[in-house]
Formats: sequence, C-alpha cells, structure tokens
Amino acid sequence: MATSSSDSTAGLASRLGGLALRRREASIFIAGCLLVIYFQITTDVFVSGANVSTLVQYAGATAVLAAGEVMVLICGELDLSIGMVYALSPFLMFYANEAGVPMALAIILALAGAGVVGLINGLVTTWLKLPSFVTTLGMLFLINGFTLVISGGFPVQPQAGEIFTAVMGGSATAMVIWAVLIAVILQFVLTRTRWGLHTIAIGGNLSGATEAGIKVKTLKIRNFMLCSMLAGFGGILDTFRIGSIDPLAGGNEIMFMAIASAVIGGTLLTGGVGTIIGALFGAIVLAILKDGFTLSGVSAYTFDMILGAAILVTMTINVHLNQLREKGRV
Repeated sequence: MATSSSDSTAGLASRLGGLALRRREASIFIAGCLLVIYFQITTDVFVSGANVSTLVQYAGATAVLAAGEVMVLICGELDLSIGMVYALSPFLMFYANEAGVPMALAIILALAGAGVVGLINGLVTTWLKLPSFVTTLGMLFLINGFTLVISGGFPVQPQAGEIFTAVMGGSATAMVIWAVLIAVILQFVLTRTRWGLHTIAIGGNLSGATEAGIKVKTLKIRNFMLCSMLAGFGGILDTFRIGSIDPLAGGNEIMFMAIASAVIGGTLLTGGVGTIIGALFGAIVLAILKDGFTLSGVSAYTFDMILGAAILVTMTINVHLNQLREKGRV
C-alpha cells in the first residue's frame, strides 16, 4: 500500500512537471497556488474575504496593463510609457466630463487619447526607425510633464453614480471580470486570429515575416495603440477603485510591474513568444507576494530583491525551455 501511494504521488508530480514544461502558464499558476498555501499558513488571514478583495483589486489594473504589454513584447518591441498613460487617461476623462460630456463618452474619449499616444509611439518606432526603448522613454517623460501641467499637480475626484463606479472597477468583482475578460479575449486574438499569429511571426522572424508579405509596420502600430489604450483603461479602472485621480499615480512602478508580470508569466523580452493568460497569472503572483510580505511584516526592500531575482530566474528558465520546445524535447 505504501509503495502504491508513493507511486501515485510520484506519478502526480511527474504529470504536473510535464504540464509545467509544456504549458507556459502552468508553472506560474502552480507557483501562485504554492504561495497562497504558504502565506495562509504563516499569516492565517491571507484567504480571508477582505484580503482577497484587496488582492484582486491590486492585481487587476496591473494585469490589464500587462496584457497590452505582452502584445508589444511579442512583436519584438517595448513600451515604457504605459505607466504615464495610466496616469494621463483618467485626467482626460475627468476634464471631458467636467466640460459636460457624459461619463461613458468621456471614458471613450480618454481611451482615444491614449490610442493617439500609442499611434505616435508606433509611427516614430516604425517609420523613423528609432528603437522603441528610446521612443517610449521619451514619451514617458513627455506625458508625465503634460499630465502635471494640465492637473497643476493636484489630484481630482471623478463624479459618477454608485452603480457606474462599481461596474468600472469600484468593486472587486468588477475588477476581476475586467482583467479576466481582457486576458481571455486577447489570448484568443493572439492564438486564433491573423493579428495574433502575424504578431508572433514578426517577433520570431522579422525578415521571414516581411518576405511573407506581413504588414509589419501596420501591425506594430496597432499593437502600440492597443497597449496604450489598455494602459489608459487600467488607469480608469483604478481611478474608480480609489475614488480619486492623482497625477503621480502609477507611473514607473506600475509600468515595471506590468512588464514583470509579462516576463514571469512566460513572455520573452526577445520577442516571438508570449502568453496573455500567463501575464494575468504573473500579475496575480506579484500581488500575492507583495500582499503576503506586507501581512508578514517583511520590508518592501526585500520584495524588490525577490522580484528582481524572480525576473532573472524566470527569464533564464523561459529562454531555455523555449529552446527545448523548439527542438521538440518537451
């Protein structure tokens, strides 16, 4: 009986290991489950209703930004400006609403403004042939300054009905629904549509994609626009969650968290490989780590150390696993 039980355990571990190797999302999902178990044992309140609500609301906006960032990363580019678009879009929404535009339409106008930022990023990167790192770094500072100028550096409070606020991120349920819905839709786009498959082809083999007739410039511009609009939407969701708009909110911190979520979720910075669902899990794992350390009384500096180590380790593992997958060994 003991041998049978041991064999069953070994078989389960083997199947889980094989799944983690084959599916990019599986390893980060398993890691998240283990972290939940660990923090519940050490804190006793980690899976309480109040803490779970805080956890999912914190992870929601990051997951939305990470979803857009994955699309840009897969096609071999990088967008550093998303944190500032996250801060700008709520102000565009607020001022449009103050001018008499209904809140729903004000949100659409704010997302259109975010899309213009992505359009500029895409045009400068593809037509002027500047590295996207340089393009979006410049845009980061430009948008930050613009947001401070139009706001005067002061926070404001959006005015919306209770139901509208709850639907647009004011409740934990709504935040989860938005994050999961966006992740599922973009995962489908990435794996089942021409847009997604061509994006992967561009990041995997730019020369081959060009020779195959794929409109590389157009597709990259679309991905930059999508990334910026999702960044703006994430900022709007957090605005209704928090109840105020701060010109210094988000910024570089949420940008780096979004990129980290994408990376530890299985997206390669070198392009050609990525998963939106993995980025969603990555955002949740980062939220679990930060929240768990906070409840345990661990310093924020320690969290940064662990985050840095996690990025290095997961990137190394992902690169080597991708090489093994290409050779058909896993």
